[in-house]
Amino acid sequence: MPQFVYKARRRSGELVQDVLDAADRPTAVTQLERSGLVPVLVELAKGAGTKTERKGARPAEKAAGRTPSWRDLLVRKRRPKLTEMGTFTQQLANLLRAGMPLTPALNSMASIGSKNVPPEVSQQLKQDVTEGKSLSEAMARQPRVFSDLYVNMVRAGEQSGALVEVLQRLASHYERFAEVQSKFLSALIYPAIVASVGVVIAFFFMTTMLPKFMTIFEGMKVPLPAPTRLLIAISHFLAGYWWLFPVVGFLLMVLFQRYIATSEGRRNVDRLKLRLPVFGHVVQLNLFGQFARTLGTLLQNGVPVLTALRITEQVISNAVVKDAIAKTREEVTDGKTIAQPLARSKLFPQLMIDLIRIGEETGDVPGALNNVALTYESELATALRVMTNLIEPAMIIVMAIGVGFLLYSVLSAMFTITANIAR
Repeated sequence: MPQFVYKARRRSGELVQDVLDAADRPTAVTQLERSGLVPVLVELAKGAGTKTERKGARPAEKAAGRTPSWRDLLVRKRRPKLTEMGTFTQQLANLLRAGMPLTPALNSMASIGSKNVPPEVSQQLKQDVTEGKSLSEAMARQPRVFSDLYVNMVRAGEQSGALVEVLQRLASHYERFAEVQSKFLSALIYPAIVASVGVVIAFFFMTTMLPKFMTIFEGMKVPLPAPTRLLIAISHFLAGYWWLFPVVGFLLMVLFQRYIATSEGRRNVDRLKLRLPVFGHVVQLNLFGQFARTLGTLLQNGVPVLTALRITEQVISNAVVKDAIAKTREEVTDGKTIAQPLARSKLFPQLMIDLIRIGEETGDVPGALNNVALTYESELATALRVMTNLIEPAMIIVMAIGVGFLLYSVLSAMFTITANIAR
């Protein structure tokens, strides 16, 4: 009977390494789980082999680059939302915390299912774990679903024997980011709706209602005021060349996409976002909170600082902040602390730098970063309310000016016609 070399952890977190006899890898994994162990690595001992492996009937065990199945392609097309990843992670943590072994837990997750996290994800994880891979290795094979942050934190949890605690922290991490994202989008929904309705109403008036007034004005043979003539010219242009707006809008969008596709264009746009009044402050708070939350969560779970900085750099979307994190990572490689290169970038606020420096002096950088994240997430909520409160009156003023211009143009023409008739 073939022999398998395995590494597993007891419920206490103690690492166990030994050899066992089993017909195949799934049987070996099942034996370990029945013994109360959590498999970390199960490999066929050198010189041993099963009939299945000699025949080459399991391509998944031969190489990670196997031919993708339709299920793999389906999974790759989907990118779960933050809330769904949080729910998926919390469900898995609950099953493991209840004492269920990893393989049955993944099998249960496949039957439960989750929106935007299809059952195929859990089924593939179960298959890979059954074949002897660790959970982090199995997740790394599905990068469309599980990010580097997710995989590294799970790997750290496996190594420390605290996988359940790490999964719970990951779930909280995704929930916080989803909450911030929801607040940010909610602050923009109202202005977008008001602007869209205003544009539609103005376009309808200019192309449908105004021509009826124009027929009356032209029949009177009376000189019209300048605002009315301007409004009529705009109406003629909209009626005859309305198709130019979607065409020009599409061309501008294509040119903008090509511009931001370049490294220099992306940096210029991201730099402009940071410098915009009101909105720029909101973007900065969001980025700083995201940086602190991600880096703090990684360090808290035992991920090495350089790896944590690399993953945080990938998570951040702003190219200017990315560059600052990359330079920080290069200087940390030279033995410097995190606070020093962050301060030299002149991008991060002094409060963040001071708190990180205090954390380095006290040996609690993750705690300091989590405090920074809480601070900026709280400020972000306040800034979003302020931005919303400023946008609403601004939109009302713009709408009032537009409606006032339309009314003045029509009424002034009617007053002029009435005055000429009275003569």
